[in-house]
Amino acid sequence: MKAMQLTEVVDLGRSMVPLKLVTLPKPEPGPEEVLIKVHACGVCHTELDEIEGRTPPPQFPVILGHQAVGSVEKCGKEVKGIEVGERVGVAWIFSSCGKCSHCLEGNDNLCKQFKATGRDADGGYAEYMTAPSSSVFPIPKRFSSAEAAPLLCAGAIGYRSLTLTGLKNGQTLGLTGFGASAHLVLKMALFQYPDSRIYIFARSEKEREFALELGASWAGDTEDEPPELLDSIIDTTPVWKPVVKALQCLKPGGRLVINAIRKENIDKEVLLGLSYENHLWMEKEIKSVANVARSDVKEFLELAAEIPILPEYQEYDLEEANKALLELKQRKIRGAKVLRIS
Repeated sequence: MKAMQLTEVVDLGRSMVPLKLVTLPKPEPGPEEVLIKVHACGVCHTELDEIEGRTPPPQFPVILGHQAVGSVEKCGKEVKGIEVGERVGVAWIFSSCGKCSHCLEGNDNLCKQFKATGRDADGGYAEYMTAPSSSVFPIPKRFSSAEAAPLLCAGAIGYRSLTLTGLKNGQTLGLTGFGASAHLVLKMALFQYPDSRIYIFARSEKEREFALELGASWAGDTEDEPPELLDSIIDTTPVWKPVVKALQCLKPGGRLVINAIRKENIDKEVLLGLSYENHLWMEKEIKSVANVARSDVKEFLELAAEIPILPEYQEYDLEEANKALLELKQRKIRGAKVLRIS
């Protein structure tokens, strides 16, 4: 099989081709695993974090990609409930222990033994991949494989972020950054909270225009003041400055949810600008999003099919993975980016 492989941590600003096209043996599924012929795989900002060492893979080489959609080609001897030929998706959650209190409560995203697809195990930037049968999800017929791929991470983690805000219909919501995840959160929020006003903060004028096209009430720069203070804000950026600004835009008792696996290095000037009175006073809350639970993926796919949520995306061939990653690094974004594999 062909695969795009990462062999070391690199600075994407210097090395514009961090992944190498290689030919590898087709993997064999273990007793509780399935072999998947990959049709499409989404490209995520977390892959930049893996490449540049903010959340590095524990070993090299590794195949990235945690938004993979494909058809089951072979099942391990202990797999039940999955048929050969079935179309399934694999998300960021590759495995967890299944025994700790977090796993038993349905918060397997918090498990100490959590393993991530495309970081701790080979992912979907390849023609084939294996995954535990407990971590593959049926893809609704409503979606093509390319449409479904971004739903597995950008959509699922966006769903978890929106749930963690505790937003009620009629309350105000802000989204800082407007990439793959935020544009899906906007579509979700418009459906679930029809009386709410949604405000977008984005550096790119094209992203702001895109948000307004999709139905946002207002769109401004990350430095701009919104027309009103907000009940909740979801931050989807890789940097710290928007976090401080978002805190300033919250109502008393408001909540900021940070939707990021990792943040880039802390800017000391940003931290020096953090004021208790302006940013944290009046019982404002900060909550992080850790990974994604299996239930998030399952519930979001069902919701996305019901609405339906059809993501905006750009397609690239598998061999163009480096190009897609570089454009993501350079903020050349309109919705999501998807590798077309088979």
